[in-house]
Amino acid sequence: MSQRDYYEVLAIDKSASEQEIKKAYRKLAVKFHPDRNPGDKKAESSFKECAEAYEVLSDKKKKVVYDQYGHSGLSGGGHQGFQNADDVFQNFGSIFDDFFGGRGGMGGGSGRRVRYGADLKARLKLTFKEAVFGCEKDLAFTKSIHCKPCDASGCEPGTSKTTCGTCGGHGQVRTTQGFFSVSQACPACRGAGQVVSSPCKTCNGETRVSEKKTMSVTVPPGVYDGIQLKLGSEGDEGPDGGPSGDLFVQMQVEEDSRYEREGQDIIHQVSIGVAQASLGSEINVETLDGEEPVAIQAGTQHGHHHKISGKGMPSLRGDRRGDFIVLWNVVVPRKLSAKQRELMEEFAKTENVPVNAEKGFFGKFF
Repeated sequence: MSQRDYYEVLAIDKSASEQEIKKAYRKLAVKFHPDRNPGDKKAESSFKECAEAYEVLSDKKKKVVYDQYGHSGLSGGGHQGFQNADDVFQNFGSIFDDFFGGRGGMGGGSGRRVRYGADLKARLKLTFKEAVFGCEKDLAFTKSIHCKPCDASGCEPGTSKTTCGTCGGHGQVRTTQGFFSVSQACPACRGAGQVVSSPCKTCNGETRVSEKKTMSVTVPPGVYDGIQLKLGSEGDEGPDGGPSGDLFVQMQVEEDSRYEREGQDIIHQVSIGVAQASLGSEINVETLDGEEPVAIQAGTQHGHHHKISGKGMPSLRGDRRGDFIVLWNVVVPRKLSAKQRELMEEFAKTENVPVNAEKGFFGKFF
């Protein structure tokens, strides 16, 4: 199988500086790191591929050969590639010490693991219609990002970390208590093995700064109030150049007085008169998709309903929509004009339903 161009692998130009090559590799190493993608063979393959690209392009001699002759120029020159992720760690231990303070988060070197950034939570307000049909909404939040002036090292530009004098760069110190000897993270460097002698003035040596960010969030159709959407790697960026946490966005769906949601079905109460319910009629009903003519069957009773299939709430799986239920609310008038009373009393005489003699016809309703 043909190998991809190393510049393409790292997504950089041939004119990229050593710092740009290193930065591009760090970004990909974090993305495809085995700790972040456990059991993912494709991610492991990408992890090895970007490490191989970095090994060549970060070496001035190998880079010259590669620029002139490509992959064929490296064959037989001691460039064997990597068999697995552990092979990368064994050969690139010092590089991961620079990036993460120890074997890329796998427990070697100084013993430090990759420190991920914190997960963040945010809330996004939606109208009822936006929840039904989905939308694109801007979300504003604050997150920690890697300090650019020091490239997340914590050191003032032009300076570098120095070996910790307390632990000698091992990241751990050993204390003896009687017959017992205990190893623990070095308190001076917090297990890093290195200390910052000249802290970056921008981040005060913290490797990160706070930034207000606005991003567009794609809300899928059918979300409901309280549901959370996970946006991977959009949380705080990790200390010391570590990977980002995730952002969890909770939906806050505003109520709509016209509609009530029951699962995927939408219930919409519509008031109709006694005559419409008795004789039947046709009216326009405001559904989620706009006005739609709906027939009122003659003899409709209060509480009866009419179902419009497939016009309710969409499923988050995207397979089908629920139903739109029109619930008939038969309204009995509390006051009648003289003409209306006369007609209703004439109607009452033709009914077979017993009428309360004291209250008259409307005694049945009130």
